Amino acid sequence: MQFDLVITNSRVFSTAGIWSGSVAVNKGKICALISSDAPIPPAGEVIDGGGNLLLPGGVDPHVHFRDPGNPERETFTTGTMAAAAGGVTTVCEHPVSVPPQYSPEILSRRIRAAVPQAVVDYAFFGAAGADRLEQIERMANEGIVAFKTFLHAPPEGRESEFTGLCMWDDASMLRGFREVAKTGRILAVHAENEGIISANIAELRKAGKTGPRYHAESRPPIAEIEMVSRVLRFAEYTGLKLLLCHISTPQAAELAKRAKEAGMPVWIETCPQYLFLSVEDLDRCGPYAKCNPPLREKPDVEALWTYVTDGTIDMIGSDHSPFLDAEKRRGLSDIFSAPAGMPGVDLRLPLMLTAVARGRLSLDRAVYLLSEGPARVYGLYPQKGTIRVGADADMVLVDPDRVFCVDSNRSYSKARECAKVYDGWMLTGMPLMTIVRGRVVMRDGQVDTTSCGHGKLVVPK
Repeated sequence: MQFDLVITNSRVFSTAGIWSGSVAVNKGKICALISSDAPIPPAGEVIDGGGNLLLPGGVDPHVHFRDPGNPERETFTTGTMAAAAGGVTTVCEHPVSVPPQYSPEILSRRIRAAVPQAVVDYAFFGAAGADRLEQIERMANEGIVAFKTFLHAPPEGRESEFTGLCMWDDASMLRGFREVAKTGRILAVHAENEGIISANIAELRKAGKTGPRYHAESRPPIAEIEMVSRVLRFAEYTGLKLLLCHISTPQAAELAKRAKEAGMPVWIETCPQYLFLSVEDLDRCGPYAKCNPPLREKPDVEALWTYVTDGTIDMIGSDHSPFLDAEKRRGLSDIFSAPAGMPGVDLRLPLMLTAVARGRLSLDRAVYLLSEGPARVYGLYPQKGTIRVGADADMVLVDPDRVFCVDSNRSYSKARECAKVYDGWMLTGMPLMTIVRGRVVMRDGQVDTTSCGHGKLVVPK
């Protein structure tokens, strides 16, 4: 039998552990795992892995590409090219768009935008808002991986991006949770107490305290801790399956850990920025380091790692949030005037490989958090997130020992001018090649522009 592709001379990370050998691909699927002492079978293309690590392609559970609606910030082309450059083979797109996909009709529009553009595979969240409760049941059967909601009113000036996406008080949250629970789908929640935050911002602005660090002061740990506690109670009461997005405090992680131990269907996501950055980076980078929840104090950052390594946290998402430099620069004089979020889909894997190189966590744990974990939670496993016979041939070849300097100018994201927080950092672990369903879409840092349109919609099984 002749295969389409064989990747040989690699250290393959699979369900059997790490072993030396080859992976054979046909029609976009992994067809055979071949030991190093067996002959290399004939193939249309044979790639020598150079003894490097061959990992499952990354599944990023949290990206925002803004397309259509705000393509000047990011498109499916530029966003998925950045993903490919960072070893991500599947992205899960969250519904902050114009408008959010709270109905099947809007979702279809977003899928049509992605079809000719995407370099990597993609899945979508559905928006769940108290102002569009009647749409939740309709959306549940549209192939979404989960619902997403924000527990606040639409932000001023960005109302069109949050229509059908918010539950702004306890009553609307209870109604919304009940509707999503009826569908059996997971609800991903941005959990911060907006009452605390709004009052703090008003007080700080009145006092003229609008410098970068006051963003963190306006959103103290209690804003996340209290809301996570409340959300867990509401989820238990309504029977909701709950995903806590971008958890930034160890206290909130501990609350979720206890809920898990009690048998609740709860999953936890965090992001590299809450593991590698701190409030000092707000001082250093100003609005370019502004994200929600905010960066935390170093002791909180250190304590959060415990929940990454002990299995409490289920996945690492980039929360890739592109904006224009002009939008971010509004925060130079008033941090509260800048939008929150930073790009990062292309650095998620190198950052976590750097943590492995520094002994912060094992390679097994890193791969789970970046690939298998999100694939399992969102119903994409074993099609995605693993190297095994029958899975999609999504893989990333990495040199775990290669040290490189982050240069934001080389990013494929339109938001490269805003990607300042890691610029100049020395990271250990470089993606050399990204393969999506058997097609090489990135080689030696260069994304194949003819791969636009190769990416396909993925739906949970």
